[in-house]
Amino acid sequence: MAFDVKDLGRSPGSMRTLTEHVPAPSDLGVALIGVQEGSDVELDLRLEAVHEGILVSGTANVEVTGECGRCLDPLAYDLEVNVQELFFYGDAEFSDEEDEEEQRRVEHDLIDLEPVLRDAVVTMLPFQPVCREDCQGLCSECGVRLEDEPGHHHEVVDPRWAALADLAKPDRQN
Repeated sequence: MAFDVKDLGRSPGSMRTLTEHVPAPSDLGVALIGVQEGSDVELDLRLEAVHEGILVSGTANVEVTGECGRCLDPLAYDLEVNVQELFFYGDAEFSDEEDEEEQRRVEHDLIDLEPVLRDAVVTMLPFQPVCREDCQGLCSECGVRLEDEPGHHHEVVDPRWAALADLAKPDRQN
């Protein structure tokens, strides 16, 4: 997802907007939820030339799909994330405190927005997605959906107390 920034040159103050629909890259999500590869990503960005490089800011809109972490029902919603990243020119100098490898670069008059988009979207996804906050999930014993059977439960007797449970039965014969 590389974009040409040659038209901005190295003239601080020059700016252009980028409004585009691009296909979503792979791995734009976590285990239970994410953006489907190839789905539409709507970018509304502003690219500004600054002294150090190209400042990219704006928003990205994606459709998130996945499943509830409790009941496994499908989830789908739109998500708008803020994007802001500085792409340094190739000859930029960094101080000792700044890790040069973590800085994004303008390479051959191109900027790659895929890692920036991935960072922005994945950090906004819920770690444990739920269809609603009060979702009861599934029964851990049999897998029945607890929302469909509100009084559902299983009689679980600790095997260490099983002999005593037999003593409490009313039809017990001596």
